[in-house]
Amino acid sequence: MPRNLSSVGVYCASSRGVDPCFADAAESLGRLLARRDIRLVYGGGRVGLMGVLANAALADGGVVHGVITQALKDKEVAHLGLTTLQVVTTMHERKAAMVDESDAFVMLPGGFGTLDEFFEVLTWSQLGIHVKPCGILNVSGFFNPLLELFELATRQRFLRAEHRDMVVIEADPESMIDRLGSWAPMIVDKWLDRDQP
Repeated sequence: MPRNLSSVGVYCASSRGVDPCFADAAESLGRLLARRDIRLVYGGGRVGLMGVLANAALADGGVVHGVITQALKDKEVAHLGLTTLQVVTTMHERKAAMVDESDAFVMLPGGFGTLDEFFEVLTWSQLGIHVKPCGILNVSGFFNPLLELFELATRQRFLRAEHRDMVVIEADPESMIDRLGSWAPMIVDKWLDRDQP
């Protein structure tokens, strides 16, 4: 049964990266969300892929909700042209607010912050804290090494195959949003070796 995706949280870089394909993907995703009347929830920045994403959604008439810390706003990296901008005190509050405001999550290319935010919501899904789909937009194979790590972790019994497979992985935004909309939660115990010392 299709999920009602009214808001999608997107994690991405405050840099545009070197290859223009990353900004192209961010722009395509922003425009797609606007066309489908899905509110974009993101980190509230005006720079890098974050700015490209937000500007694209706004340009096509989309609704964009940013969540940013006061410290980052003070550094003048906040996007002041959003539909709504929520300013919080800590990064923990920022992450929690994005989870509360989103029906699904997508990770675009980025660095430590992008990975941190995405893996937190993915872990919450694994633990059953929420039942919202999490997707990796694998633009030009950027995340191939990460996906290889997933496979290694599965072979070494650090990760269940069911949990590996619950992550939606697509290379283009349209396929990603389609699959997030048809995603169904999988209830599987996280612990592989509960009975072992």
